[in-house]
Amino acid sequence: MDVLRWLVDAFNSQWMLPGGQTLLIREVVGNIFGLASALGGMRRKIWAWPVGIIGNLLLLTVFLGSILNPAHSLPNLLGQAGRQVMFIAVAIYGWIRWRQAKADSGQITPRWAPNNARVGLVLVLVLGTVALTPLFRVLGSYEPVWADAWTFVGSLLATYGMAKGWTEFWLIWIAVDVVGVPLLFSAGYYATGFMYVFYGVFTAVGFFVWWRAHANAKPKIDTIMPDPRVVSPGHNSE
Repeated sequence: MDVLRWLVDAFNSQWMLPGGQTLLIREVVGNIFGLASALGGMRRKIWAWPVGIIGNLLLLTVFLGSILNPAHSLPNLLGQAGRQVMFIAVAIYGWIRWRQAKADSGQITPRWAPNNARVGLVLVLVLGTVALTPLFRVLGSYEPVWADAWTFVGSLLATYGMAKGWTEFWLIWIAVDVVGVPLLFSAGYYATGFMYVFYGVFTAVGFFVWWRAHANAKPKIDTIMPDPRVVSPGHNSE
């Protein structure tokens, strides 16, 4: 019982910040896992996905706020909470895809998204934000609700793009950070807000890393010698 009580206390522990604000320890830990996952993703490591899932589970409990803990003083960010659920689902998909790609070719090779996929990403980001804003408002999400909806849709698309191996997913993260940082600071989620600031720089670096990896990708070489007894089509043996 003492161990269980210690775990519960550690789960709910918080730091007091200047101005009477509080900072949940698990918000910090969840973002550390998220950072580790981002680093693994930049290096195209499969372990980035399960590490990210752990961080998503921790942050889910943070952004649900008073729904899980009546003593929680910060507002609910339903978009932020909902995207943790979607992260987990898409992370499982990405985990499977990257394992398959590694088994087939031994590595994950970044590539550019086709033009129709780029158009689709932009449309889903804009239309998804418009569609979810009134829903999040009804559910009681923090204002400005459109910003919460933007970060939700953008984060989902960025994670999906990473699973597909599209280099553009880093640019979507930058668009998420530009809106998400002011939202998080205004809502009092300082640990996640500061982490988003760092992510903004990190995602720019990650984009160029993947861009260079794509440019330096070596074409596959056929290591099987052709059979000289087989005449290729159109070849005249005379």
